[in-house]
Amino acid sequence: MSGRSTGPRSSPGVLALALPALVVLAAEPLYLLVDTAVVGNLGTVALGGLAVGGGLLAWAAALLNFLAYGTTARAARRAGAGDRAGAVTEGVQATWLAGALGLLVLLLFQLLAGPLTRALAGGPGPVAEAGEEWLRIASLGAPLLLVSLAGNGWLRGVQELRRPVRYVLAGSLLSLVLCPLLVHPAGLGLPGSAVANVAGQALTAALFVRALLREGAAWQVRPAAVLRQLVIGRDLLLRAAVLQLAFLVAAGVAARTGTAVLGAHQIALQLFFFLALVLDAYAIAAQTLVGHALGARRPDEARATARRVALWGLVTGGLVAAVLLALRDVLPPLFTDDPAVLAQAAVVWWFLAGFQPLAGVVFALDGVLMGAGDVGYLRTVTIASALVGFLPLSLLAGPLELGLAGVWTGLTLFIALRLVAVLARVAGDRWLGAPESVGA
Repeated sequence: MSGRSTGPRSSPGVLALALPALVVLAAEPLYLLVDTAVVGNLGTVALGGLAVGGGLLAWAAALLNFLAYGTTARAARRAGAGDRAGAVTEGVQATWLAGALGLLVLLLFQLLAGPLTRALAGGPGPVAEAGEEWLRIASLGAPLLLVSLAGNGWLRGVQELRRPVRYVLAGSLLSLVLCPLLVHPAGLGLPGSAVANVAGQALTAALFVRALLREGAAWQVRPAAVLRQLVIGRDLLLRAAVLQLAFLVAAGVAARTGTAVLGAHQIALQLFFFLALVLDAYAIAAQTLVGHALGARRPDEARATARRVALWGLVTGGLVAAVLLALRDVLPPLFTDDPAVLAQAAVVWWFLAGFQPLAGVVFALDGVLMGAGDVGYLRTVTIASALVGFLPLSLLAGPLELGLAGVWTGLTLFIALRLVAVLARVAGDRWLGAPESVGA
């Protein structure tokens, strides 16, 4: 590693990094919310098909999000030590890894789209068929999506968040324009949604690749560097796998309860994912700032960052909760006019709003620990919280006839358990000495 800084230097504030990150994080789920609203007007079957197909594609992306978070941590350590060239190299290797993994995801979905959608939809039927049709088209964008994750990662690590904003907004706006046009006037229906998704991802990925080319970095594959990225990715992958399994089980329980329940769950879940990524803007800021601070050997600055982002997360989560409660009679009808779906959405709304302040702190401190390279602890905490809270209550919701209330009680407990665990960790000192595999 070269070019270690010789003295303290100023760092951007939490909000200076969080606000651009917020735009990037919110762009994709905001598009998905619009997509859900457009598709919802096609009917309950189309909405259920989007829930099934979109849930599977989102599961794959979330499972492999270590391409963004792991790359940010490694690039931030190198940039904090004054080695920008090394940080860019992390981006190149992450891009190669993203392309390879994306092709595997594409192959998986092309081969297994039918069985997977039928399993998630509770068996053969119109919803499963609609989900399969959507997934076969949308999965063509999987390699592009993962390349964009890698691009976001290294640019965050070098504290350049304005370029990702432009790139992601360009792709999202293209999808946003195409989606209603292809679904309705062009008459493609649900497949039009998938085509719009792929088009936007193609534009965004091309912009991220161009950014790397302009850095003049060498493009040869370095197996040792890819292997080091897979080491940090291993813990994040296991963490994401259990988390996504829990969400898939919850969706499966909702699907077996009824189409209206599944539709309401899809609406609430897309809002949850959207708001989670909004709150996760503080995690991105924390990850970048903590990585830089520890790369430059300034642990006191890292601890101060942890305090600031936790407070911002709490306050923002409280504001989000208040807005959700104030708009509980306004937002659900934007997605559907089905009275049965709206009745189920009213049940879940109180859960969605109630845990937002807790989630704000959890997501912010997740970013602190990721920036410190303490991903092994995060892996253990997430898996334990899912196995103790989220999964059991989701599985019991069916036989005990608890419906969406049971599923979302499990999600609330999952967040509460994680909150206790990350607060306890950050209060101590072990995370400040976490393994520096992220910067090796």
